[in-house]
Amino acid sequence: MSAPTQNSRVDLPQGFSRGLYEDGKALLRDCCANGRQPIRGRASSVPETFRQLRTLRDRPGVRAVRSRPHERSSLPAGSESSPQLTSHRPVILAHGGAGSRQVTPAQSTCLADALATGHGILAQGGSALAAVECTIGLLEQSGLFNAGRGANRQLDGVQRMDAAIMEGAHLKAGAVASIEGILHPITVARLVMEETDHVLLVGPFAGRFARHFTLDRHRSIGAPRSLSYDRILAKQKRAKGERHGTVGAVALDRFGTVAAGASTGGVESMLPGRVGDTPLIGSGVYADNRSGAVSMTGIGEGIIRLVIAKSICDRLAMGNSPTVAARQMLRMLVSRIRGSAGALVLSPDGRFAIRHVTPHMAAGWWNGTGRPNVRGKFP
Repeated sequence: MSAPTQNSRVDLPQGFSRGLYEDGKALLRDCCANGRQPIRGRASSVPETFRQLRTLRDRPGVRAVRSRPHERSSLPAGSESSPQLTSHRPVILAHGGAGSRQVTPAQSTCLADALATGHGILAQGGSALAAVECTIGLLEQSGLFNAGRGANRQLDGVQRMDAAIMEGAHLKAGAVASIEGILHPITVARLVMEETDHVLLVGPFAGRFARHFTLDRHRSIGAPRSLSYDRILAKQKRAKGERHGTVGAVALDRFGTVAAGASTGGVESMLPGRVGDTPLIGSGVYADNRSGAVSMTGIGEGIIRLVIAKSICDRLAMGNSPTVAARQMLRMLVSRIRGSAGALVLSPDGRFAIRHVTPHMAAGWWNGTGRPNVRGKFP
């Protein structure tokens, strides 16, 4: 998506809404003009109007933006390296989708690199949330999976993406659906969690929200392409039995906090506006320090109907192992509605499972020993 032009018109009310948009246009225009690579999270990147909105959050009827970001952990400042809190061994899992296609060498290498980067964050004392965001961000950027740069297009030729992220200490979560023109939807999902009182933003308004932070963009993402009827039929024929390339990750940090996230471009040849399980907390992702973390992939409609991520966590809370909890819900998915899915499951004590009811699932894990373990099929 190109930068807004000086003469572009957007139907917004006067006041703060228009101020937010105009500030976003200026930031994006400056970014494109200077050719710099923006970095998320710098305080200077937040427009003044956006900061003013934060001061209004306690007024009746106005709760658009948080007065401050969520805390990165429940620890006091400066205590992140306390020796008594290092008993948990960090571990991270990631997936690149489940389906009938075998994982390619390029995808396997990309997953291994993403796992190594994510675990590096954990090994240095970083949060599970940061590790999950970074790992998924690398998969989005690669263009090898159905997320970010490689996202599927809907029937009108537009890439509309979904993403969600959740941490288990305080059950905080953020998500976006049908967002266009953003290279890293997972980062926007985290911003929704940390910078607003909301959980889910959708459509053009999610995109406008993202413009107020210096996020990486790519000109090909969101640009519509013409899709003829014959071309759509040909794509549907080729897509039969192919993988469903949602990307996701779950992690456990040294403080015992779990986190989960996922990002997707949806299924092939979907109706414009279709939203799957990924941005729906409890369906595509869930994280709770009292039970565990789950990230799903597959046909979202079935995952939504059984609220699988939360259901797996509920079974973990009842004492089931990650393998048993995942197997129970995936069997139910097949027997009840003939669904198709795969799951990453991680318990707070570090046990984990990768399960799927598809022929293949591109996924892997690493706990810091040896090399990242990436496979295309799991028992």
